[in-house]
Amino acid sequence: MRKIITSALLFLSFMSFAQQKELTLKDAIRYALENKADAEKARLEVTKSEYKIQEVRANALPSISASGGMVYNPKLQATYIDGSAFSFLGAPSGPMKMEMGQKWSANAEAKLTQVLFNQTVFMGLKAARTTREFYMLNQQLTENEIIEKVAQAYYQVYQTRQTLENIESNLALTEKTANVVKGLNQSGLSKKIDVDRTTVAVNNLKSARQQALNGVQLSENALKYMIGMPMSEVITLPKEGFEANYDLAFEKGNSNTRIELQVLEKQKQLLDLNTKVQRAALYPSLALQATYGYLSMGPKTPIIYGKKDKVYGADYSAITLGVNIPIFSGFGTRAKIHQAQIESQALEATLKDTRLAMDLAYENAHSQLTNNLLTIDSQKENVKLAEEVLLNTQNNYQQGLASLTDLLEAERSLSDAKNNYTNALLDYKLAEIQLLKSQGKLETMK
Repeated sequence: MRKIITSALLFLSFMSFAQQKELTLKDAIRYALENKADAEKARLEVTKSEYKIQEVRANALPSISASGGMVYNPKLQATYIDGSAFSFLGAPSGPMKMEMGQKWSANAEAKLTQVLFNQTVFMGLKAARTTREFYMLNQQLTENEIIEKVAQAYYQVYQTRQTLENIESNLALTEKTANVVKGLNQSGLSKKIDVDRTTVAVNNLKSARQQALNGVQLSENALKYMIGMPMSEVITLPKEGFEANYDLAFEKGNSNTRIELQVLEKQKQLLDLNTKVQRAALYPSLALQATYGYLSMGPKTPIIYGKKDKVYGADYSAITLGVNIPIFSGFGTRAKIHQAQIESQALEATLKDTRLAMDLAYENAHSQLTNNLLTIDSQKENVKLAEEVLLNTQNNYQQGLASLTDLLEAERSLSDAKNNYTNALLDYKLAEIQLLKSQGKLETMK
């Protein structure tokens, strides 16, 4: 039975390992763009804009409609005429009542309408095409926002894992020191308080490790949520991917290529087109209409009865060329035109301010990245020095030239130096994201 349980545990461990996904940053971004709701909604908006174009285009295409109806008049409308006009037929000379129409009538009609000229329709079609371009740019903007958030969450996982490794490395050193101190105490060469101090240090590090493990779990869950991955998935990150790219600090970028500016510029085009659409209401419109129908009437139901029952019918047709010339609308159209112009001018001011903000973001991101590179070099040097100090302190402690306090302090200093280096790397990677964003190059991370 024990062998069966052991085999089952080994199998489950193997399956868990096999199901782990090594997730590179590009994989995470690609997964998010395929599964995140925001990306899907942006794609649907582009598709929706295609149908919007079809809707506007329909106003310029021929429209065909058909109608039909049947009328029953329980009481026919009557009128009075002068009977003297029909005196030769023996009619009285006074007013004579006469009923008009038939008890039953039915008609069927087909109508075709074609717009020949309507400036509002034509400008609306152009605006619909521009709207599609706007939604395509908005889709790219949404994707860039997803890339930025995913990259930030991804590097947070690296940072928490590296912090955990630093704690585990320091814990291994402190446990080794604790074992040495315990052995010296058993030989009578150290005090009981030294054993207690090392035990406290080990316990504190174990508590810190547990907190770091929780931090890793939280950061991984945040990454899974950010990319739309089920929480049950087990992921691993490659060893590479958390290094500084010194060449990036010397690359030049152009903030004018940022998708945010392109979206605003496309909005400006839409507002300019809206002004033209409002102005188009001042133009005359021309439409052609063709009608063909059939009308029948009589004392009985036309659909069932015919000529032998005195039910008669005839077809008819008409071709109409109609023109509509706007003359005066109470200045309403002019007011709409001015409103549209003001909206366009307001967006132009926003666009100008946004360009300035983009330039500021680029300069700040470039400066921050450069400073972070200097910090990384400094912290890397600190780690190297802390390792040398620890090695010297260990040798001195073994020779009785350094105290336990010096040794524990050296171990703590090395751990702090490693954590500072890890945090400096995270700050650099976050600054790297902002620099790529300010250069309009976030898509290069895909």
